[in-house]
Amino acid sequence: MNLNPLILTNIQGSPYFKVELFGVKTFHEVVDEIYYKVDHLEPWATGSRKTAGRSQTGMCGGVRGVSAGGIVSSAYCLLYKLYTLKLTKKQVMGLINHCDSPYIRGLGFMFLRYTLPPGSLWDWFEPYMDDEEEIDVKAGGGKSMTIGEMCRLMLTRLEWFDTRFPRIAVNIEKQIRCQLEERAASNRHYQGMANANATQQQFQKEEPKTEEVVKEVDREKSSKDRDRGGFSVKRERSRSRSREKSRDRKRSDRDRDRKKSRSRSRERHKKSHKRSRSKDKHRSRSRDRHHHKDRRDRDYSEELRRFRDDATKHKKHSRRSRSRSR
Repeated sequence: MNLNPLILTNIQGSPYFKVELFGVKTFHEVVDEIYYKVDHLEPWATGSRKTAGRSQTGMCGGVRGVSAGGIVSSAYCLLYKLYTLKLTKKQVMGLINHCDSPYIRGLGFMFLRYTLPPGSLWDWFEPYMDDEEEIDVKAGGGKSMTIGEMCRLMLTRLEWFDTRFPRIAVNIEKQIRCQLEERAASNRHYQGMANANATQQQFQKEEPKTEEVVKEVDREKSSKDRDRGGFSVKRERSRSRSREKSRDRKRSDRDRDRKKSRSRSRERHKKSHKRSRSKDKHRSRSRDRHHHKDRRDRDYSEELRRFRDDATKHKKHSRRSRSRSR
């Protein structure tokens, strides 16, 4: 597991590990123990480390493995217990995605950092670089950070409080740093785009306010012009528009009247034409009637005249016959 030998010996000789964790046999029991017992991720318990007069870089004294020691923390005891259980990939994913406690997730990432080969670290840590869940990793509090910041710290630095993580090969470390820089650049780009969109939306929201201010200023100007007896540009424009509208209305009314008059004249012409035809027919009929009447009168007068002539002739003839008989 690449733990520091001093920390490992303290873990194996710890009463907490030998007595209390001896009866813990399953993965879920260890997770419950982490939930109740872990409140920081340092290797040593608070106030148990004797560092008076010694350097605190690495494991003290500049020599790895040399230290005054102390009481090992419950976090590292449970970390070593997880290592003894030979976790599966599914169980590790359950650790780093656990939702009950950030310390369960923190111990999951520490387990990956201590057990994975350096070439596989980025594939596991990369999805959690922007994780915003808070965790306080220092004993006694005072060093709060996000899960994403903790993951970046584990990949870029070897020192972890009073111990060190396993070394990463130089070429792999360069690749990790390049990928982190590319990710930071893309985040800055997206952040700039988001800020630009936010300012644009704010400007769009402020535009109606400016329009309202301009309208109020125009109203004040128009009111001042009225008081002075002048005419504002807007009033002149509105008047010109009203005049144009009235002209258009008058033109449309004239066109309508013309169309109506034309239609009426056509109807009148048709009616007069019909009336003239009916009058002509009536005249012709009346003429025929008068003509027939005159003809009848003429015939009657001729017959009467003939009758009179015949009557006079008959009288003359009867007189002559009487005189002869005498």
